[in-house]
Amino acid sequence: MSFQDKTVFITGASRGIGKAIALRLAREGARIVVAAKSTEENPKLGGTIFSAAEDIIAAGGQALPVACDIRDEQQIQAAVDAAVQAFGGIDILINNASAISLTPTEQTESKRYDLMHDINARGTFFVSKACIPYLKKGKNPHILTLSPPINMNMKWFANHLAYTMSKYNMSMIALGLAAELKKYGIAANALWPQTTIATAAVQNLLGGEALMRMSRKPEIVADAAAIILLKDARTYTGQTLIDEDVLRQEGIHNFDAYAVEPGGQLYPDLFID
Repeated sequence: MSFQDKTVFITGASRGIGKAIALRLAREGARIVVAAKSTEENPKLGGTIFSAAEDIIAAGGQALPVACDIRDEQQIQAAVDAAVQAFGGIDILINNASAISLTPTEQTESKRYDLMHDINARGTFFVSKACIPYLKKGKNPHILTLSPPINMNMKWFANHLAYTMSKYNMSMIALGLAAELKKYGIAANALWPQTTIATAAVQNLLGGEALMRMSRKPEIVADAAAIILLKDARTYTGQTLIDEDVLRQEGIHNFDAYAVEPGGQLYPDLFID
């Protein structure tokens, strides 16, 4: 089984982990719907839906760039309709789009709170809802959400409560959909990295160059995602997975090639004790 002629709808696929997953699946012939807001390049972030689509086609896949702000239910439905019109259906949904603000409660402005919950929780829920009718008809249909295990260690609530709530909501959506959609043979899982990943968020919001050097490349998450999405959707469902664990279960134990600085110290990601 490969991704040849599979239609994959990916939110936030213009850069970072979403784009890495898109390229990984494109190399096996997937048809990628690049659903993201970025139509003009931001120098601090890099990438647009159009540049991502060009790279996907160069990698061997097909691509449909669709401007979509997942805070807007009408834009979600329009993007899903465009995907179905172009490719005939949807086989896989990757809920990757996410917003982050690591602030304690007193420093969390309402607009930041709303942004995280509108994208992370509400957006994930309504993108999933819009895709379900087509996933029911899909080939080995999967929903994969980029969110963490629900770790109740209080340190993950102490410093950034609003963000933690929003990411755990994403994971609860994944687990809830697994139970709700099992009768249709649709898998729903969550995936999270063991270490920080070298993305624009790490560069600009978290730790700059120092943390980038202690991170892994997005390709480790993409390779783990590809393994998950090839599993039998009827049975491989309802899990919150870590990229390293997924790769180890496939017999892969050397992760040096994924490190930004091979052999260097790695920084555990949020929600990983």
